[in-house]
Amino acid sequence: MQTYTAVRQTVVGCYRGGSISAEPRINDRIRVPEVRLVGPSGEQVGIVPLAKALELAQEYDLDLVEVAANARPPVCKLMDYGKFKYESAMKAREARKNQAHTVIKEMKLRPKIDPHDYDTKKGHVVRFLKQGDKVKITIMFRGREQSRPELGYRLLQRLAEDVQDLGFVESNPKQDGRNMIMVLGPHKKKTEAMAEAREAQAARKAEAKANPGRSQNASDAEVPAEEPAEA
Repeated sequence: MQTYTAVRQTVVGCYRGGSISAEPRINDRIRVPEVRLVGPSGEQVGIVPLAKALELAQEYDLDLVEVAANARPPVCKLMDYGKFKYESAMKAREARKNQAHTVIKEMKLRPKIDPHDYDTKKGHVVRFLKQGDKVKITIMFRGREQSRPELGYRLLQRLAEDVQDLGFVESNPKQDGRNMIMVLGPHKKKTEAMAEAREAQAARKAEAKANPGRSQNASDAEVPAEEPAEA
């Protein structure tokens, strides 16, 4: 992993060799006669000549960073810019890691589905809702089944009732050509589901480390019951 010291050296080197418009100006890239200077701890130093600000930056072994270019005079702060960039990158990485995107899964059923297939499909719906994802349920009608839409409607109602502890009907059943569609939304937010999954994984790892002899049995027991292959 690149340390913040290396990042600082890279950033400063880039600024000395060329400009990057997306980044603030630092050190000798600043081209104004004077600046409003902010110290390393956030203290207000006041308006000082640019040369004095650069001198202070050198004394503190820090960078002079322009943080408000449109102010008159521009506001500059003394900071370790490499460390600042490194910490900002780590925060952005953590934010992306925790960012959740709700996914719409799809499950297709037939109006006259047999009990075994229904239980299998319901198991998948349960798993999706536990993960914080929405589920689009599609009932596919064929041939004469199209004249019996109530069969699909009752099946969707039954499924909604069976998973009501995990999800709710976000979009009521509606006919769409030869299909009938309903959307289920999870009660649990995606971020909550992700957090619980991470906690459960950490707990399993801790238990496996404390009881190495039982780790294989625990792994076998964790295989979801709703994953059998469909007939």
